[in-house]
Amino acid sequence: MANRIDINRIIQSNFMNDLPVVMLGCAIAAFATDAFMIPNGLAAGGLTGLATIIAELGRRSGVNIPVGLQTVVMNALLLLVVVRSGGVKYAVQTITGFTLFGFFTDLFAPFVLPMSSDDIMLAALWGGIISGIGYGLVFRCGANTGGSDTIGQIISRKSSLPVGGTVMAIDVAVCAASAPVFSLINALYAALAMVLMGYVVDAVVDGGNTQRAAFIISDEYEAIERDILHTMDRGCTRLEARGSWTRKERPVLFFVFSRREVPLVKTIVYEHDPDTLLIITDVNEAIGYGFKSMTQ
Repeated sequence: MANRIDINRIIQSNFMNDLPVVMLGCAIAAFATDAFMIPNGLAAGGLTGLATIIAELGRRSGVNIPVGLQTVVMNALLLLVVVRSGGVKYAVQTITGFTLFGFFTDLFAPFVLPMSSDDIMLAALWGGIISGIGYGLVFRCGANTGGSDTIGQIISRKSSLPVGGTVMAIDVAVCAASAPVFSLINALYAALAMVLMGYVVDAVVDGGNTQRAAFIISDEYEAIERDILHTMDRGCTRLEARGSWTRKERPVLFFVFSRREVPLVKTIVYEHDPDTLLIITDVNEAIGYGFKSMTQ
């Protein structure tokens, strides 16, 4: 009964509504893999990079080993090890991601016109950018394509190593392993594509909607707070604090606002108190009144 409830929740969840975007993201990433990465010997980390190496070794031996099929099989085997920790929803999201990616990779391979290997730098740049857009769309919808993330989870569970550092080490190892198969130049360009891909993924997942948060310490906190509430129409929270040197009780104002409002915040604060301590920091995501809702 418990499993039936979990599956019903998944069917009714936003993930099902986002499935077309997940499919689009997987198709974009697969296109970039077929057009830029595989033809130019760019094994940019992860299981896709490993599959690219294996496919090239198979080609030299006269055996055709499709990259997409390899990624599906390897991800399926790895998922059996970690599925218990993520539950049914994690399994559905992951299976959907790596199956669609593998399917599109092998589907597009005969039809995509590969970019000439004469300009490998251009292939690495565009491969990283377009792949990043595709993967970013997938991650933004809560799905994923498995790969080195799954391996990182397995290693982290068996040791004290952090998942993030482990995933990075795996990706670097795959790039390094491609050097004897292709060349050192190819491996270096693959690493470049991998780094660029990471930046693009972050930009797509954040959606360019990163916010700012401010901490304000001032004797004129009431006047500043009033302008934040009424002029900017933003919520504001008083954090009770005491100065370590003065031992004086004085609240710290905290609130979240958009990047475009940074000049306005500075103007409001320093008009009331030029000696204010104003700290502005990045916020990756803000959910609630004035920002996006939990269902977005």
